[in-house]
Amino acid sequence: MNTTSIHQAVDADTALSAKNDTVDELYRSHNLWLMSWLRRKLGCKHDAADLMQDTFSRVLQKDDLSDIREPRAFLTTIAHGILVNHLRRRDIENAYLMALSQLPEAESPSTETLCMIIEALTKIDEMLDGLPDHIRSAFLWFQLEGITHAEIASRLSVSVSSVRQYIAKALLHCIEFA
Repeated sequence: MNTTSIHQAVDADTALSAKNDTVDELYRSHNLWLMSWLRRKLGCKHDAADLMQDTFSRVLQKDDLSDIREPRAFLTTIAHGILVNHLRRRDIENAYLMALSQLPEAESPSTETLCMIIEALTKIDEMLDGLPDHIRSAFLWFQLEGITHAEIASRLSVSVSSVRQYIAKALLHCIEFA
């Protein structure tokens, strides 16, 4: 190993040590507060503990933690994003389970299939999340309900060519997301 490589390795170790010290300090100083904040939002200490762990896992994935001015605001921003995703997934799961409860028991999927379907629905929701409502609606009506372009145009009070553009934008968005 040459001198430059040694210096780079020492610098990397120093940066990693500083990052670990920062995360350690964040955790020791704010974990009880964050746990309380999440528990108030979720109403469940177990879910709050899971989301707190996810929050600190995300903190560990950050490259640079040197410029954190407001630690609680920093943690809240990360935790809020995780919380929103958690609540969205829970809503999707509850809606799907409600729909399943309407089926005869013989037609209900296995637990493994159920988990795979909920995961797929969550991914679809994430893909469509960034789209404007009218584009998302046009895409879902067309793909899931088989509604014609003309009917979608009528529902949205737009032209058929606009509906085609909406569906194309949604497809492109999904391709870019994947």
